[in-house]
Formats: sequence, C-alpha cells, structure tokens
Amino acid sequence: MLGDVLLITEKHKKAAQQIIERLQEIEGEKIVVAVGGESGSGKSEVAHEVAQRLKGLGTPAKVMHIDNYYKTSPQERNPWRKEHGVESIGYTEYDWDTINRNLDEFRADKEDAIMPCIDLLTDQEDKLLTSFRGLRYMVIEGLYAIKAEADLRVLIDLTYHDTKKAQLVRGKEKMNACRLSVLQREHEVVQSLRPLVDLLITKDFDVVEA
Repeated sequence: MLGDVLLITEKHKKAAQQIIERLQEIEGEKIVVAVGGESGSGKSEVAHEVAQRLKGLGTPAKVMHIDNYYKTSPQERNPWRKEHGVESIGYTEYDWDTINRNLDEFRADKEDAIMPCIDLLTDQEDKLLTSFRGLRYMVIEGLYAIKAEADLRVLIDLTYHDTKKAQLVRGKEKMNACRLSVLQREHEVVQSLRPLVDLLITKDFDVVEA
C-alpha cells in the first residue's frame, strides 16, 4: 500500500532468508508464497525482504498487498463494520474474485494487469497497471494472505497482544475499545486459518515447520 511504513530489522532479514531457502526447494515456473499474520506482526517487512532477496538472486518478485483488496474503501470500512457487527470482520471482507483474477494473470504471465492499490495518505483506491511477464515469484502479504491459493504459506506466530508496540509505532489507527474488538476478531479469524500453514515464523523470527 502506498504510504505504508516499513521498519525492516535483522529479525525480518533472518526470517526472509530462511523462507528463500525453502522457496528454492519448490519447482515450477510460477510460484506464489503467502505471508500472513496479525496487525503489527511484521508481515509487510518480511514480504518486502523476501522480494528484495529474490531480486538479488536475479528472480524479481511482485508483491501483492492483499489488504488492498477489501470490498469497502478505508473511509467506509469502520461504518460498515459497525452496521454489520464484529462477526462480519474477516477474510470474507476481501474481494476474492479480484485476488484470484490477479493470481491467474500472474500464472498466465500477463503483461497488462490491473491491481488495486490503496493510498494511505489519501485513503483512496488507485489502480496499478503492471506486468507479470517473466516474473517467477509472487509474494502475497496481509492479514489473511494464507487463505489465498499459494505454493507456500507462512504465518507469523505473533498475536496482537505481542505487537502492541509495533502498532503504536506504525500509527495506522488509534487504539481504543473499538480497535481492540477488531484486533480480537482478526486474531480469531487468522488463528482459524492455521491448518493451511506450511511454515511458522516464531516470536524470535526463526522459521519452523507448521
């Protein structure tokens, strides 16, 4: 997402390198890796570092920020959630038709694909014209990224309780009772997806088998 704040540290680099080593064991012309986790867990940083390292290996990767694919705009999301209740929060809020279309276009090596892109500075949804031609890797990152069809699914095993400091530093939303109820619901949904996971990133950012 445009305007997102990334704070990449040695722990993110360590986890990314271990993911790269696992990726290199997967055969195929088009490979999708999904990095999921709760708010503030470091999924954007890990995904970016994975893509950077793939580029360094001569195999550039496209990063799909799956939080760009909400059905509602940033301005509409909280009112919509209040109207429909906390139980409405989850991966069903994503536009899976567009996610799957972009993944199909990646696998088809499409040259003129359009991806949604949220500008966090204006809260507007822009359209990104991009090309998947010649790219071997797609790195998906976001809350429910591991729900997407991927060759390797990675979950950062940190809860929103563990990441309070990171959330304050990033400062995307004010921490209040409403925000805490959202984080608790997101936690429940993310944890429900654990059976899909191939690799876990521990609290020490070691990568282990799920």
